Amino acid sequence: MAEKLTDIFGIDVFDEATMMESLPKRTFEALKKTIKNGEDLDPQVAEIVANAMKDWAIDRGATHYTHWFQPMTGITAEKHDSFISPAPSGKILMEFSGKELIKGEPDASSFPSGGLRATFEARGYTAWDCTSPAFLKEDAAGVTLCIPTAFCAYTGEALDKKTPLLRSMEAISKHAVRICNLFGHSDVTSVSCSVGAEQEYFLVDRENYLKRDDLVFTGRTLFGAMPPKGQELDDHYFGSIRERIASFMKELNVELWKLGILAKTQHNEAAPAQHEIAPIYTTANIATDHNQLIMDIMKKVAIRHGLACLLHEKPFAGVNGSGKHDNWSIVTNTGKNLLDPGKTPHENVQFLLFLSAILKAVDLHADLLRLSAANPGNDHRLGANEAPPAIISVFLGEQLADVLTQLIETGEATSSKQGGRLRTGVHTLPELKKDATDRNRTSPFAFTGNKFEFRMVGSSMSVADANTTINTIVADVLCDMADELEKAEDFDRAVHDLIKKTVTEHQRIVFNGNGYADAWVEEAERRGLPNLNSMVSAVPALVSEKAIKLFDKHHVLTTTELKSRVEVLYESYSKAINIEAKTMIEMASRMFIPAVIKFTTTLANSINAVKTALPTADVSVQTDLLAETSTLLKQAKVALNNLTEYTKTAASLEGEEQANYFRNLVFPAMDELRAPIDLLETMVDKDVWPVPTYGDLLFEV
Repeated sequence: MAEKLTDIFGIDVFDEATMMESLPKRTFEALKKTIKNGEDLDPQVAEIVANAMKDWAIDRGATHYTHWFQPMTGITAEKHDSFISPAPSGKILMEFSGKELIKGEPDASSFPSGGLRATFEARGYTAWDCTSPAFLKEDAAGVTLCIPTAFCAYTGEALDKKTPLLRSMEAISKHAVRICNLFGHSDVTSVSCSVGAEQEYFLVDRENYLKRDDLVFTGRTLFGAMPPKGQELDDHYFGSIRERIASFMKELNVELWKLGILAKTQHNEAAPAQHEIAPIYTTANIATDHNQLIMDIMKKVAIRHGLACLLHEKPFAGVNGSGKHDNWSIVTNTGKNLLDPGKTPHENVQFLLFLSAILKAVDLHADLLRLSAANPGNDHRLGANEAPPAIISVFLGEQLADVLTQLIETGEATSSKQGGRLRTGVHTLPELKKDATDRNRTSPFAFTGNKFEFRMVGSSMSVADANTTINTIVADVLCDMADELEKAEDFDRAVHDLIKKTVTEHQRIVFNGNGYADAWVEEAERRGLPNLNSMVSAVPALVSEKAIKLFDKHHVLTTTELKSRVEVLYESYSKAINIEAKTMIEMASRMFIPAVIKFTTTLANSINAVKTALPTADVSVQTDLLAETSTLLKQAKVALNNLTEYTKTAASLEGEEQANYFRNLVFPAMDELRAPIDLLETMVDKDVWPVPTYGDLLFEV
């Protein structure tokens, strides 16, 4: 990188500093009020901003602009329009109006809508999200000005993931402010959700990737036997980064830094060919935008390096899959992190109230939180002893657990455990200040110092759903708490009693032990915690009476919008499994079974040739191998026929019935087809095997 990082950081973003330089002071201040305080946007302000944004973009080489939005596909969408307008002289003008900035009109009929839009009802609108800065994207098409937007139907319902997120941010801000004001912090006028999304991913050689139809069509290997070595030596985790991967990471960082994305940490993950990138925290909607950009840019940069970036939650059976840890906290406009316990948490009453509110929210709405991390790929991870279990629980650590125990048992918390010093036994090493609490990597929702880490989100997923859910469930509890405390005659006594009551009633959600243990599954059932072990089983939670009341009360999602999302979720699950099943059928029919037939034919001819040349020769090894492969070949053909029939039947079903059929019948049939073919891979001549193996994919990078 020839340029200094400080010189290139944010150069492709129409950020606050750029706006200060580009806009009249009065316009800039008016826009800031809209961004910070949620005030209505003046059309005249939009007109001035649009002109300045256009001039800035054109100076940087832009020829087109797009409203960049996040439909319910989980990825981003964009439609490019050039800045050109005809001039009377036969020349062109470069124009971009305030109206074009604040509203776009894309086709809403071809995006998932769950019945909100019929095919013939095409109109939808994108609305400028001025809280997330516009940015430039450069690729083979040139330079494009991208304007982050929300996406809604002609009838007003949200068709995207950003609109509910923004609504939930307003809800939690409103009620968190009420609580802060009750504690005497009248200067707190808004509270923002701070999010940092750690992103795991795999990198494989692109030539090998293109030889695997399953990777190309589904993002994961539907067949594949484990190589002699996997991740059992733990030598890849935090290991030295290979030159080819380091080159990819270097370019990725530069691309992200230019977009103002605070890419901070990079390292090898646990599985071979697996890696992670982590940014510094920012507000939830910007963090969501940034994570979508990170995933998009990773794929593009990988291609430039002859690699393929895999974001599926489980690209390879037998090694760790990939997740996305969503680190969440809430911060006041005065800069106070409301989840910072301080040095003496037992004395920090405001923190304890917010903590108790979160415990109650997670306990009451564990099913919704589980659903927010549900997709077909994540079904392979959750509960598989490599990711958090499908059972939602909260890890607090020794220090906070002790404080809560004091409150529950005695009604008072009088002390907090301290960390002390860590002594290594080596005089030349410094003494280290030790945290009061260890970490727990098996917990789905873990307190980690001054934030909660929601570890269930899948690597390919948008973090919008998770943060929308967290914001809304916490806002609901804070609302009830504020209602109660605002009526209290003795605030100090009331808040003390409320904290004690809340943690006592919801202590079942706290679990600091091993979430991978079978004993925890039994204990969770005894506690009455839900265990939703698949996406399909989690979906109904979204339209329960409890959920409908919750989302409607805080104006995050209407009943109609919730029902539409249920349809989208069922449909997306069925489509994903259907594509996987059809890919397996095609690969087995046209690649694996023919390859095995070729191998067995060659083997049989070899046996006959040996017997002809030397009738007394011992050909038992060849004969046994022929018998074993022929038996497995027969098993594969029977399983293939079964999968084909199940898939045909599934196509005739719809909605929840179809999703359940795919989950309960098609999915197991896929495993039955995979099993004999994976065994055959270990027996058939490697030169005959039609696709790159796990060893090729995981270790030849």
